[in-house]
Amino acid sequence: MSRYKAHPEYKDSGVEWLGEIPTRWKLIRLKFMARIKNGQDYKNIEADEGYPVIGSGGQFTYASCFAYQNPSVLLGRKGTVDKPLYIDQPFWTVDTMYYTEIHDNIFPKYLYYLATTIQFDKYSTNTALPSMTQENLGNYTFSIPESDLERKSIAIFLDYENAKIDALIEKQQALIALLKEKRQAVISHAVTKGLNPDTPMKNSGVEWLGVVPESWSVLQIRHVLLNLEQGKSPECENRPANQDEWGVLKTGCVNYSRFNEDENKCLPDNLKPCPQFEVKAGDVLMSRASGSIELIGSVAYVFQTRSKLLLSDKIFRLQFNSCINKLFFAFLMQSTYMRTNVKNAISGAEGMANNIAKSSILSFRFALPSLEEQNKIVNYVSRELLTFNKLIQDAVKAVELLKERRTALISAAVTGKIDVRDWQPPEAAA
Repeated sequence: MSRYKAHPEYKDSGVEWLGEIPTRWKLIRLKFMARIKNGQDYKNIEADEGYPVIGSGGQFTYASCFAYQNPSVLLGRKGTVDKPLYIDQPFWTVDTMYYTEIHDNIFPKYLYYLATTIQFDKYSTNTALPSMTQENLGNYTFSIPESDLERKSIAIFLDYENAKIDALIEKQQALIALLKEKRQAVISHAVTKGLNPDTPMKNSGVEWLGVVPESWSVLQIRHVLLNLEQGKSPECENRPANQDEWGVLKTGCVNYSRFNEDENKCLPDNLKPCPQFEVKAGDVLMSRASGSIELIGSVAYVFQTRSKLLLSDKIFRLQFNSCINKLFFAFLMQSTYMRTNVKNAISGAEGMANNIAKSSILSFRFALPSLEEQNKIVNYVSRELLTFNKLIQDAVKAVELLKERRTALISAAVTGKIDVRDWQPPEAAA
C-alpha cells in the first residue's frame, strides 16, 4: 500500500478492530445503511429461466418472479456466511441468504465493499453449519466518510483497481488450466503411445484407444491383477485420527491422483481395527465412489504413509503381478482414455450412480509395454510431472497473492488507511 497516501489526521475510533480512523469519518452500524431482509422458499416459483435464485453458496436455479429488483448486497445467513455478494439485477434469495434494501444515501457498491470486511468469524454461530443473525449483522459497526461523494469515490477506486487484479487472476487461472491440460496430454500420450515417435504402430481394436505400439500387448486389467480388495466403513468420529489412533481413510485420500493421509476419520476406541486393511507404502489405491464423477476411479500410489490407516469400503486396493510397474498403472489411470472408460462405466451401471463396480474395472482394456519400457515411461512422466507441478504451484501461489492483495486493498480503502479522494483513473488523469 506504500504507493497510496494516508489521510492527514486520524482519531481513535473506540472500536478494537477499527483502531484509528480518519478524523472526518464517523461510526455507523449496518442497520442504519440498509434494511436486512430474509430470503424465502423458492419451490413454488422455480423455473428453467428467469430471475436468479441465490443461496449462501451462490446462484443455483431460476425463478419466475423476483423478491427485489434494486441493487443489493446479499449476506449469508447459514452455510457460507463470509462471502457477501453484490447484485444489480432483479433476484430471489432463499432462506439461507439475507438481502438488503440499501438506503438512498449509500452507494450500493460501497456497501458491498464494506460488507467484505465484516469479521464473520467473531459472530458466526454453530461450528457444524456457520450462521449469522440479523441482529449481529445489523449492529456491526463500520467507519465511513461523512461525505457521500467520498464514499462513492472509494467504490469507484476499488472497482478500477480490482478489475486490474481480477484480470491478472484470470490470466493466471487460464495458465493453470493450460498447464493441467498439457500435463494430462503428456501422461496420456506416454502411457498409451510410448516415448518413441518412430515405433511401428498397430490397431488396438479398442474404441477410444486407437493405435498402440506394435510390441505392446492389449489385455484387460484382470490379467495383471492378483487382488482387488476393499475395506470396511464403520461409524467413525467426525475428526481425523491422531498419530497413535486408528483411522479409516475417506475417498478424498486419493483425489487428483495424490495420496493424502490426512483424509481420514478416527476409529472409535470401542471398535477393533482390522489389521489386514492397513494401508502401507507401495499400495495402489482407487476411489470406488464419490460425490463427484470426476473423482471416481481416481488412483494414487502411496509413496509413504503413517501407520494405523485403514481402507474403507469406498476405496479399492489393487495388487498386481510382476509384469506391471505399479506407478505405470497409476499414470495409466490418469490418462484421458482410462478416464473415458471410468465415466462410461459409471453412466452405464444401473443403480450404481456415483460408484464404479469391480467387474467394470477388471474388464477395462489397455496396452501394456514390456516392464523395461514401463520403467522408462514412469521415469519420464515423473520428471515431466515435477516440472508441470512446479509451474502450476507457482501460478496457484500467484493467484493466492493477488487475492490477498485485493482483500488488503479493499480493507485499506474502506477503513481509511489510505486516502483516495484525489485518485483518478490513469486515462482521466492523463
